[in-house]
Amino acid sequence: MKKSRGYIQVYTGTGKGKTTAALGLTIRALGAGWRVFWGQFIKRGNFSELKALKRFDPQVKIYQFGRGRFIKGHPTPEDIACAQEGWRLCKEALFSGNFDLLVFDELNLALYFKLLVLEEVLEVLNQKPLPPEVVITGRYAPNRLLDIADLVTEMRQVKHYYQKGVEARTGIEK
Repeated sequence: MKKSRGYIQVYTGTGKGKTTAALGLTIRALGAGWRVFWGQFIKRGNFSELKALKRFDPQVKIYQFGRGRFIKGHPTPEDIACAQEGWRLCKEALFSGNFDLLVFDELNLALYFKLLVLEEVLEVLNQKPLPPEVVITGRYAPNRLLDIADLVTEMRQVKHYYQKGVEARTGIEK
C-alpha cells in the first residue's frame, strides 16, 4: 500500500463538527487498513464516538488526557499534568512507527489554555517523521500552528440549536 508523505491537518473554528470531521477521516483510514492513534485532550468520558471506535481495537488506540470538565479561567495543576502526560504519549506514538494516522483532538484548546507550551508542540510537529498523517482539532488554533499545517479547515457557526436551549444529545453531540 502506497502512503502519502503524511500531512498535518487542522480543524478549527467556533462551529460544530471538528471532532466529527476527524472521526470521519478515522473511519476512512480504518477502512483502508491503517492503524490509528486517537488522543483527546481535556475530555474524559465514554462518549458514543469512543464506543464506536473501540470496536476497531486493536487497529485503533484511544486515550483521554483530561479531567472531563470545561476549563474556565486558569487551569489547575491537575489539568496541566493531564495534558503534559498526554502530550508525552502523543509524541511517543508519533515517533513509534506504529500508527498511520494520529488524531490529537482538542490539542488547540490545550494550547489556548496554556496546558502545553506552543513552541514545544511546534518543535515536535516540525520533526514529524514521514508518513503518518496528523489531525489536530479544537477551537482557537494558534496562527503559528496554522502556518506549518498542510490543510486547515475552519468550521464557522452560523446557527446552533444550543441557542434555543437544546442540550447535547446522545448519538449526535455525545
